[in-house]
Amino acid sequence: MDVQLKQIASRIKELREILELSKTKMAADLGISLEEYKQYEAAERDIPISTIFSIATLLDVDYSVLLTGESPRMDAYTVVRKGEGVAVDRYEGYHFESIAANFKHKVMEPMIVSLEEKELPAQLVMHGGQELNYCLSGQVRVTVGKNAFTLSEGDSIYFNPRLPHRQEAVGGPTTFLTVITE
Repeated sequence: MDVQLKQIASRIKELREILELSKTKMAADLGISLEEYKQYEAAERDIPISTIFSIATLLDVDYSVLLTGESPRMDAYTVVRKGEGVAVDRYEGYHFESIAANFKHKVMEPMIVSLEEKELPAQLVMHGGQELNYCLSGQVRVTVGKNAFTLSEGDSIYFNPRLPHRQEAVGGPTTFLTVITE
């Protein structure tokens, strides 16, 4: 994960400098402190996936450019075979697999998320757009604002991700599909 974080941070810095954007402007546009932004760009702090999406928007690139260093190439369709999506491991116990990274001009981001049960609750996150979570296996507790919902296989929730939210495995590993729009 450290190698991937360093590569992402390096790509962000390079693109920011090419576009002649200051760290101060990036931090302000992201709604975070300058110190936090500097830590992201120096690979001293994990960058939440929602922040990677926001940074990509500010840099006017597809988020997959930040994750992989390659631009999406497909504009009619893209097929991703089981287990062959772009892996994004940002947090311990979380595994994200982007299943549309190679499609240009996406209006939504579908990912398969695998979670391990943890003793401590995951950090609450917020981001723009809308979000759908569809439980594929196991059980996932989705907290949105002050409400928590336990989803089992086949259950789904659609919500406003501007509200603080998190997902947690319940009773063992779980896998769910998340689709995020920005």
